[in-house]
Amino acid sequence: MSFENKVIIVTGSSSGIGAATAIKFSKQRARITIVGRNEQKLKNVSETCERNGSKPLMIIADVTKEEDVKRIVSETIEHYGKLDVLVNNAGMFDSVSILDPHAIEKFDQILATNLRSCVYLTHLAAPHLIESKGNIVNIGSAGAKGIFMAENFAYCSSKAGLEHFTRCVALELASKGVRVNCVSPGPVKTDFVEKITMDKEEQEKFWANLEKTTALGKIAESEEIADLVLYLASDSAKSVTGSSFAIDCGILLK
Repeated sequence: MSFENKVIIVTGSSSGIGAATAIKFSKQRARITIVGRNEQKLKNVSETCERNGSKPLMIIADVTKEEDVKRIVSETIEHYGKLDVLVNNAGMFDSVSILDPHAIEKFDQILATNLRSCVYLTHLAAPHLIESKGNIVNIGSAGAKGIFMAENFAYCSSKAGLEHFTRCVALELASKGVRVNCVSPGPVKTDFVEKITMDKEEQEKFWANLEKTTALGKIAESEEIADLVLYLASDSAKSVTGSSFAIDCGILLK
């Protein structure tokens, strides 16, 4: 597959799946816009991409802020002159009980990050993707189909919504030559546990326990998810649209 001279936006690309995806695209000589809130982490990703021969456009942005979302698309078009692929990866995980006094506030925050931002970016990017006959890859979650833990209604609802949004928009844009698909990971080894108060031993125990929840007895790496994103964004998948692909180590089988 070749992405040379293809223009690609990857949101949430300062770490994890987004970073791995941006780096994989850079190895294919794509022209990339990387988006995130953490400037230093984004710079680290940018430097890696540049070493691969593709210096990205770096945009510090919060996808829950409308002006920032507008900037992501407008600055990409201003810089590159077109858009071929949108990867809606930015997201957050949090749990909250329906009985919590702040349940609706937390629900709104999760929906704004995991669903509304994707809808808004798609709305703004679609005219440019129609022009280039490009495509969209949304990053969902196995949580769209499985619950896995209590007090997870907000996150699971946001990801279920994203999967169905994918199908709805895929149907609408198909006649205009734009494909839309969704990748739904299960457990992925990223740096999110660093944000939780855990020492090294607790982290190792956390991952070991999580491995037991999957049929394969393993946790996926971000690079594995990125490989699937690149396939769906490529011409190799030119007949694939409106589909959601589980890459969950079999967690939904248990």
